[in-house]
Amino acid sequence: MSELNRKSPESLQDRLEQVVCLLEHEVAGEESLDQRGSLDELQLKLEELHPADVAYILESLPLDQRLTVWQLVKSDRDGEILLEVSDAVRETLIADMDSHEIIAAANTLDADELADLAPDLPRDVVRELMDTLDAQQRERLKSALSYDDDQVGSLMDFDMVTIRDDVTLEVVSRYLRRFEILPDHTDKLFVVDTEGVLKGVLPVKKLLVSSPDELVGDVMSDDPVVFNPLDDAGEAAQAFERYDLISAPVVDEQGKLFGRLTIDEMVDYIREESEAEVLNAAGLREEEDIFASVWKSVRNRWAWLAINLCTALIASRVIGLFEGAIEQLVALAALMPIVAGVGGNSGNQTITMIVRGLATGQVQAAHGKRLIRKEMGVALINGLFWGLVLALIAYALYGNAALSLVLLAAMTLNMLLAAFMGVVIPLARVSMGGDPALGSSVMITAITDSGGFFIFLGMATIFLL
Repeated sequence: MSELNRKSPESLQDRLEQVVCLLEHEVAGEESLDQRGSLDELQLKLEELHPADVAYILESLPLDQRLTVWQLVKSDRDGEILLEVSDAVRETLIADMDSHEIIAAANTLDADELADLAPDLPRDVVRELMDTLDAQQRERLKSALSYDDDQVGSLMDFDMVTIRDDVTLEVVSRYLRRFEILPDHTDKLFVVDTEGVLKGVLPVKKLLVSSPDELVGDVMSDDPVVFNPLDDAGEAAQAFERYDLISAPVVDEQGKLFGRLTIDEMVDYIREESEAEVLNAAGLREEEDIFASVWKSVRNRWAWLAINLCTALIASRVIGLFEGAIEQLVALAALMPIVAGVGGNSGNQTITMIVRGLATGQVQAAHGKRLIRKEMGVALINGLFWGLVLALIAYALYGNAALSLVLLAAMTLNMLLAAFMGVVIPLARVSMGGDPALGSSVMITAITDSGGFFIFLGMATIFLL
């Protein structure tokens, strides 16, 4: 089987099914020899897989089976796999390891990788781990840990190739041949002076096609895209997409080469931010292990459910204000969920577009008024069109022209409200320094439900009764 096929999603799913079958056979086996054979076969299968694929399998297993598989992973691969699993699953794996196992796994990693792992390790283990590192690794680890998760410094690595600008390309080629392996994603070499100040970059493709007698300074690019460790990681990710970067230098305020960013870190960052945005929109506080204990899942979900309960109570009281109108015209009870539901969907469309625009940097707080006008224009057209469709359906069902007109007006007004709040909510959260996606769908649904009920039932009370 080719390497491509072996790592395809279909093959990985097949491997997961094979792992599950072997685990079930191990549990159901009556003879210890059969059980040992199943575990040996399972261990061999795990050795064939890339660390990311093993991580996928671990994330897809219930806790007891996950820990069984984790015990079968060879210790020299523990560190790589811990980096690949989600934070929630990593917590369960680390909890199953003693301090010596954790330190042994961590010692196989570079400083930038250790910085990703350290926040999930017990503090005493981190201190002990620091003592096992050499001075350079210790300083690099401290440096990486000093930056926030959304800063470039937390994502950069220190494994890179530097050269001087006064040597020939032939000398550079001989220098590279001394390496057993180049750092991952080495698409360019970093040109520095004797003080370590970045002077430019030499793309590997230029090294391959240029004359060996040319000097590095004559063929290098002296205006590369560079980042500062304090730069926003989201903006760096956008730059990688915009300029099709594979790697980029990170320099300090004096221009000294500090580290580099690579495409794999940017892809991981974008994926994590996207997942966090989806979770936040649903009111989840953090990523959750799908096989976590009931109590952990409850703690992760309860906060926004409490808020949702409060908003639902408000919506129910709005309905309670118009009990008399509903008793006199039962059709109102059948139609009012439609007004609220369509308004909520419209509001979620608007809020999703605004949150995405904020994430990509296309939307700023200063754009608020213009975006409100635009979104309310869209809502007005949609409200009139779909309100008319609903009004015609209501007339066919109930034969009440006045009710149909009220339904048309209520649908339009609620969609205008949804559009307005869909812009205001995320922009207001950003202006207050919050996450624009956090609980956004919960808030917009609450507003369109209460607003839709109030508008529809209020107009019905005024014009129909």
